[in-house]
Amino acid sequence: MTASYEAMWERLGLDLEAHASLLEVLGKFYGDIYLSQQGRLRGMEYLDFVLSEIHGLRIRELEEAKAQGRKVIGTFCVFVPEEIVWAADAIQVGLCAGAEAGTEAAEKILPRNTCALIKSFVGFKLARLCPFTESCDMVVGETTCDGKKKAYEIFSDYAPVYVMEIPQMKRDSDRALWKAEVLRFKRAVEDLTGREVTAERLREAIRLINRRRRVLQRLNRLRAARPVPISGRDVLLINQVSFYDDPDRFTQKVDELCDELEEKVRRGEGVADGAARVLLSGCPMAVPNWKLPYIIESSGAVVVGEESCIGTRNTRDLVDEGGTTLDEMLDAVVDRYMKIDCACFTPNTERLEHIVDLARGLDVKGVIHYGLSFCQPYAMESFKVERALRDAGIPMLSIETDYSMEDVEQLKTRVEAFVEMIR
Repeated sequence: MTASYEAMWERLGLDLEAHASLLEVLGKFYGDIYLSQQGRLRGMEYLDFVLSEIHGLRIRELEEAKAQGRKVIGTFCVFVPEEIVWAADAIQVGLCAGAEAGTEAAEKILPRNTCALIKSFVGFKLARLCPFTESCDMVVGETTCDGKKKAYEIFSDYAPVYVMEIPQMKRDSDRALWKAEVLRFKRAVEDLTGREVTAERLREAIRLINRRRRVLQRLNRLRAARPVPISGRDVLLINQVSFYDDPDRFTQKVDELCDELEEKVRRGEGVADGAARVLLSGCPMAVPNWKLPYIIESSGAVVVGEESCIGTRNTRDLVDEGGTTLDEMLDAVVDRYMKIDCACFTPNTERLEHIVDLARGLDVKGVIHYGLSFCQPYAMESFKVERALRDAGIPMLSIETDYSMEDVEQLKTRVEAFVEMIR
């Protein structure tokens, strides 16, 4: 892949030597964690292809779209209303934030005890390793935590940053604040693209993103079967790719994969006979943050659900498609995103209820709560999550880690002990 895309990466200003090293490491990591699995669905070949070309073919598609006058908007958070972006004929993509790349550069302008995700996206930019960031006409930040909020101030010196204010509570006044933010974002996107968000365009964008959510809901229903027909690692990968790939193409390919999965469920075929069913809960996992799921599924367990932004938090709720006017549709967008149960909210009883309901519905033996080091909202909320699960008779293991591989053996020991206990 490298030779055919080097000129493009050079135009984008990437550090070619460091980027080549990153891709080499990523390729080996991917091979060990994903390609080594036995009996994978044929449909996963498409996801493998997307990952192998994620800095190549997908970036070329973005560059070709930009040449035709379209704008690219990058995001780090599921709070950014995609429907607005696509209704203005722009393209929304996720950005690099799941590896240690560029940490040394990031720590020159950020405190060392900053969460790994923040250091990662700043590091990718400073080390010139993320072609998605370099392709963006706008990077949308959000105030989901104090660390991100202050980091975007610094990041704006290096990229065109726009910040959305996220409410911290869910009262009527907070909904009014969020609606004002959605309308402000709509105007900013219209100004950037030169395209008006009309009722007709917004209706189509709502349907586009809802179709993608529905196919991921279908995937989650099928993976809940007994025996488990697909590994948690593979489903995590599908969810991760959904943030980067073209929505129409992704929806079609995952629908085809679900057809194959349905047949597998009908035949009663599984991928992890005898493995303990667990739910993974907590912080999001950006590509290539696959460490913990790999450890879990190498320790006698299988992940059958994710309560996170790379999981049910992003796919559980649809935008109501019943609106007929632009105002009604914008209200539907506002309401859908206010249902997100991020740990930034206080109080956040919705999330506790969702975790317990999900754990019971998936018939899991236990929950593994994942927190990134120095992520205070999820670390603090883990205590309430553990209490809610304990009251429901469901064991929980709390894991706090970063993107490094230094603690793999320690984590494996803890996970194996937990899996042995819940058997």
